[in-house]
Amino acid sequence: MRISRLGGSIAALGTAAVLAACSSGTPASTGTPAANAGPVTLEFWCWGSAQKANVEAFNKAHPNIQVKHTDVGGGTDTATKLLTANRAGNGPDAACMEYETLPSMIVAGALADISAYTGDVKDAFSPEVWDLTSFDGAVYGVPQDVGPMVLVYNKKRFQELKIEPPATWQDFAKVAADVRKKDPEAYLATFAPSEFGNFAGLAQQAGASWWKVQDQTWTVGIADQASLEVADFWQGLIDKDLVKAEPLLTPEWNNKLNKGKILTWPAALWAPGVLYGIAEKQAGDWAIAPLPQWKEGDDRVAFQGGSALTVTKASKHPEAAATFAKWMETNKTAYDVQISLGEYPASLAGQQAASSSPPPKLTANQKDYWDIATKAAQRTIPHISWGPNVNTAKSAYQDAVSAAIKNRTPLRDALTKTHNLVVEDMKTTGFKVAGP
Repeated sequence: MRISRLGGSIAALGTAAVLAACSSGTPASTGTPAANAGPVTLEFWCWGSAQKANVEAFNKAHPNIQVKHTDVGGGTDTATKLLTANRAGNGPDAACMEYETLPSMIVAGALADISAYTGDVKDAFSPEVWDLTSFDGAVYGVPQDVGPMVLVYNKKRFQELKIEPPATWQDFAKVAADVRKKDPEAYLATFAPSEFGNFAGLAQQAGASWWKVQDQTWTVGIADQASLEVADFWQGLIDKDLVKAEPLLTPEWNNKLNKGKILTWPAALWAPGVLYGIAEKQAGDWAIAPLPQWKEGDDRVAFQGGSALTVTKASKHPEAAATFAKWMETNKTAYDVQISLGEYPASLAGQQAASSSPPPKLTANQKDYWDIATKAAQRTIPHISWGPNVNTAKSAYQDAVSAAIKNRTPLRDALTKTHNLVVEDMKTTGFKVAGP
């Protein structure tokens, strides 16, 4: 990949498919094992409770590569701080990075191509998952976890209200109305204005494509027909008071959840772990179901979230850092820790191990949990592309949608505003963008 800069700005990308997730990388070679190169110390930035135990296990198994772990915040914080550190020339050797953020970090020149060191682990992942970190023949990370979307629901409350998990989004609207009639204090779901990734996943499930690039020309589709139809769907539920438009995971929201007044969360497989952290007393009361379908019979879903372990351009030991990344994402010790904490590993072996493990504590009584989870992972939509200015899009979306909820203006107008701001930002930065 070749990326040029104009006056400190990122210019147009040098190849047609440089950021299209459908372009899988072809590693050059596996290289010489870094552990033979002598003792090195690596700085590693990553969030999440699985990191500490895994780093300790890696260090014990690799006396010649010692890793120092620092949690500098979640995905957005890590990306922002890495860019700052990269400009100052003092970044870490390795860092976790959310899949949606990878393109912008590649464009910014913060990540190293590690294709020369990863050929031996490519087959440890499904092609769809490996493609999340592979762009135009280059590899910029080893997949860590994935988040195929499902419907997480309070099975106990569903049984009390005599309702069933909806198979389609049309059914979802009917069940939402039924919930309001049977328990006027309860809502089937929440529409959270700040959840950019969640809405993107639902739009992708409906057929949306928010970014595409061909022959160095980008097409932006944040306000494409599929996305607008998804916005209209949620608009109808909000206008009829069938879902609650409010932020997630606030003290107020957590209180409602604990009282059984929020009954579902359409989200990724990491969601049961999050909910258990705020509603431990409901352990065993919840379950997952397939995500409702926009078109009956089409069971494809998008990823919501997930991350990879990347090697930075600042690293003086890229081969050792790649060795660390590969171990962290393919070693049994590492993925067993992930599973125990409710994460769904990206590696095939990790997913197989998860399928024979107990379900997360929140859904402890669901015997078919991993059957549903595995099918969701197998039916994820391939070739989803993220653009070079996702952080701009996220901020614009959150501002526009929050204002729309507050002012009771159409969500579709908020999407259009977001689309226009993203296109304007890309053009200003130096990208060639097709259409308005």
